[in-house]
Amino acid sequence: MRFGPLPLAEAEGAIAAHSVRLPGGTIKKGTRLTESDIARLAAAGLTEVVAARMEAGDVAEDAAARRLADAVAGAHVRPDTAFTGRANLYAAAAGVLRVSDAALDAFNAVDEAITLATLRDFSAVAAGDMVGTVKIIPYAVPGGMVDAAAAVGPGILSIAPFRLKRVAVLSTLLPGLADKVVAKTLTVTRARLATAGAEVIAHRTLPHDTTKLAAALTDAVAAGAELVIVFGASAIADRNDVIPAGLVAAGGEVQRLGMPVDPGNLLMLGRLGSVPVLGAPGCARSPKENGFDFILHRLLAGLEVSARDIARLGAGGLLQDIAARPHPRAESDEVEDGFAAVILAAGRSSRMGEGINKLLAEVGGRPVIRRVAEAALASRARPVIVVTGHEHARVEAALAGLDVVFVHNPDHATGMASSLRTGIAAAPETVAGALVVLGDMPLLAPGLLDRLMSAYAPASGRLIAAPVEGGQRGHPVLWSRRFFAELAALEGDVGARAILAANAELVAEVPVQAEEGAFLDVDTPRLLAEAREAAAKGERQLRTAPAEGA
Repeated sequence: MRFGPLPLAEAEGAIAAHSVRLPGGTIKKGTRLTESDIARLAAAGLTEVVAARMEAGDVAEDAAARRLADAVAGAHVRPDTAFTGRANLYAAAAGVLRVSDAALDAFNAVDEAITLATLRDFSAVAAGDMVGTVKIIPYAVPGGMVDAAAAVGPGILSIAPFRLKRVAVLSTLLPGLADKVVAKTLTVTRARLATAGAEVIAHRTLPHDTTKLAAALTDAVAAGAELVIVFGASAIADRNDVIPAGLVAAGGEVQRLGMPVDPGNLLMLGRLGSVPVLGAPGCARSPKENGFDFILHRLLAGLEVSARDIARLGAGGLLQDIAARPHPRAESDEVEDGFAAVILAAGRSSRMGEGINKLLAEVGGRPVIRRVAEAALASRARPVIVVTGHEHARVEAALAGLDVVFVHNPDHATGMASSLRTGIAAAPETVAGALVVLGDMPLLAPGLLDRLMSAYAPASGRLIAAPVEGGQRGHPVLWSRRFFAELAALEGDVGARAILAANAELVAEVPVQAEEGAFLDVDTPRLLAEAREAAAKGERQLRTAPAEGA
């Protein structure tokens, strides 16, 4: 192909290389110049035009692009009509894209004029998704060049359709794992599977116990599950841990524990007979893409996944910033230090009965919300932020004279998540994190807040701190600011239990005593009465305690 300035007398039939503005309209780039076009150019005073002229044996860009798209399209890949030298390729079925890297490299090495770009090998795609595009750079290329590229093209792109449809989900339980977490995990998993046309045929909860898990795995396979996913109440820490040990006890094998993908490190891949078994990492409780998706999609497409396959995922395995990974410092001389206290005081007290605001009810002669704010102020947390909503003027009046910061949540009726979002947004950028404090816990001890802050140890991976008694988690919960974005993304009348569950390995559990008030929130008249009785009892004990030194 010849490219460059052509005298107008030689330009008929050539392809305009650039758009040319003329009186009465523009001759657009790529136009095959006609006698009329030449006359218009001459009338405008031009004597030449930059154009491309095909030579013997050349193939026009669209024809070349379509021929090569046909050549590279394998099973379940559909090439589209070519335009401006480009032919896109689309998935004709939902599944996992396979790309032959060696053949792709050979195709793109034929000549710089011929290119093929694709999605990553093993990408999960839906029917109709674009998976690749052939682009011819010039307006035409020699036919021999097209022949050479077409010769290496077959098999570069194909789709392995999703074919496993029946999935069993097992959830092991330990004290402190809330039912809401298990329910949300199941909802997220159903949504993941739905994109592949698969469904949960059975969901079973059972104790976090090797023998019971072995029996449940055997039952799931006997019931016709083509894939079993196990969500453990505790992260898998060793091949002798409950989930891998349960699989072995059932007669299965562990093929790989751990993978170089973050998030997703703590995944287990195994088999029970011919049925794949996945021990899910904690991040699989979240709908965000993570390493679990990589392996799940391959298995649903019926592709074999070996320990070596997983080991090779390290390049590109660093998916996103996660809480346990240090973040770059902001461009500021200020250093993250200290913790804010965010008191949620926007609720409508719907369980207390009509007309009663639990936050304003008195316990020990003071409003509930004032007792909570005073406990926060007696700790080293600063600032103390109070999120108001329902009857905000009365709540503010109950806290008159206290060194707190008020932020109003106009969307408080939508639920707790909006108040949490409002409070987190009000925390100074310089704090290391925030204590999320419920405004209806009148027996809260200031010392507990300080112990939660002392438990924060980012160098050891302790980025969340929660009070625990008898295996149950209470409130408040301390969060590193690295979780602020996730907390702000919550919606509806929900707290952050799912985020806690997905990051269990980052939680510092702080043992508490009953009198520290980590488990008593006054949601109902009965609980309010209990709080009043406990407060009165504590005051009586203080009055009757012997004086120091007596």
